[in-house]
Amino acid sequence: MSGALSHIRVLDLSRVLAGPWAGQILGDLGADVIKVERPGVGDDTRHWGPPFLKDAAGVDTSEAAYYLAANRNKQSVTLDFTCAEGQRLVRELAVASDVLIENFKVGGLAAYGLDYAALKAFNPRLIYCSITGFGQDGPYAKRAGYDFMIQGLGGLMSLTGRAEGEDGAGPVKVGVALTDILTGLYATSAILAALASREQTGKGQHIDMALLDVQVACLANQAMNYLTTGNAPRRLGNAHPNIVPYQDFPTADGDFILTIGNDSQFRRFCTVAGHAEWADDPRFCSNQVRVAHRAELIPLIRQVTVFKTTAEWVSLLERAGVPCGPINDLAQVFNDPQVKARGLQFDLPHVMAGSVPQVASPIRLSGTPIEHRNAPPLLGEHTDAVLQRVLGLDTKAIATLREQGVL
Repeated sequence: MSGALSHIRVLDLSRVLAGPWAGQILGDLGADVIKVERPGVGDDTRHWGPPFLKDAAGVDTSEAAYYLAANRNKQSVTLDFTCAEGQRLVRELAVASDVLIENFKVGGLAAYGLDYAALKAFNPRLIYCSITGFGQDGPYAKRAGYDFMIQGLGGLMSLTGRAEGEDGAGPVKVGVALTDILTGLYATSAILAALASREQTGKGQHIDMALLDVQVACLANQAMNYLTTGNAPRRLGNAHPNIVPYQDFPTADGDFILTIGNDSQFRRFCTVAGHAEWADDPRFCSNQVRVAHRAELIPLIRQVTVFKTTAEWVSLLERAGVPCGPINDLAQVFNDPQVKARGLQFDLPHVMAGSVPQVASPIRLSGTPIEHRNAPPLLGEHTDAVLQRVLGLDTKAIATLREQGVL
C-alpha cells in the first residue's frame, strides 16, 4: 500500500539531527525525501564517529552510526549552492517540491536566493520549514544554538540531576539530544498542519521552529509548577515533583522503578510490601500528604525493597496491578520481549555492509502503514537519478555540471 505521504515531495537541506529527524519521519510516512548535501563532505554527522558501521569483514565503513540514526528513506544529492548553477538547481528542486526543511542560521540562505521569500515567488504552494536555535526574531536570533546549550538555557538541566546535598549533585543533560528530537517532532507536526491548510487555501507558508521555544514548551508540568507558585522547581534526581512514590528504589541485585499514580495503587503496593498500615497512616494516605512527607516515606520504602531482587518485585507488583519496571541498559532494551514483539529493531540492505540495523518508527497506522524502504544513503548516491527523474536532465547535462564542480 502507498504511504500516507506518498504524494508529497520533501527537499531536505538540513543536517545534524532536528531537521533530518523531521525528514526521516516524513520519509517513513511515504514522502519522497531528497537530501541535499555539500559535495565531498555531506551532513556533519556522517563524520561524527566512532562508532561507524562495519562491513562484512568487521572493518569500519565511512558511515557514522549517528548519521544512520536520522536519514533513512532519503535520497542523497550532492550539489554546491554557493555557485549560481547550484542555486538554480536547488530552486528548480524547490519548485518541484511540496516541503523544504532547512536549519541554516537566520538569513543564511537569503544570500543564495534560497530563502522563503525568494522561493515563494516561484512556488507559492511551498511549505518552508526553518529550524534554528532561537527563531527568526528576538535578541538571540542571530546566535547559533545547539541541543546541549539549549537544555541548559531552556531550564531542562536545572530539573535534571541529583538533589542538592546528595553525592553527585549538580545539573545533568539528558542522555540523548532530546531538544533536537522534540524539535524534529514539532516540526513534523507543523509541516503536516501546513499541508492540511494548503488543501483548503492552495497556499504554502513559512514555519519558524526554534529549539529554545520547543524546550520551554516541553517543560510541561514543571513550567506550570513554577508559573502557578513563583517557585522554581529544584532537582530531585529520579523523584517526581508532584507524585510520591514515583522514583527508583534499590533491590537485592540492583534497582527498579516504582511509578504509583494514585492512592489505590499505593494501597496495593503497601500490601505487597508487607506494610498495609502505611496506606492508612495520616502522613501517607493520599498523594498530597505523601508529597508533603516525602522525606519520611521514601526511606521506609527503601528499607523494604532491598530484600527482594528486581525481578521478584516486578513479578509481585505486576500481579497486584502496581506499575513498576527495571532500569535497562540498551542491550537489555533490545532483548526485551515486548520490544522484540513490536519489531522495534530491524535491518535494511546496505551497499557497504550488506545490512544496517535500524530502530523502527513508533507510528502504527492501520490503513497507510509506515514503510521502511531504504537505508540511509551514501553521500551523493542518488544525484544522477534525482536530477534525471525530477528535473529531466540528461546524462550529458549532469556530466557537465559535475565537470564544473557543481555536483
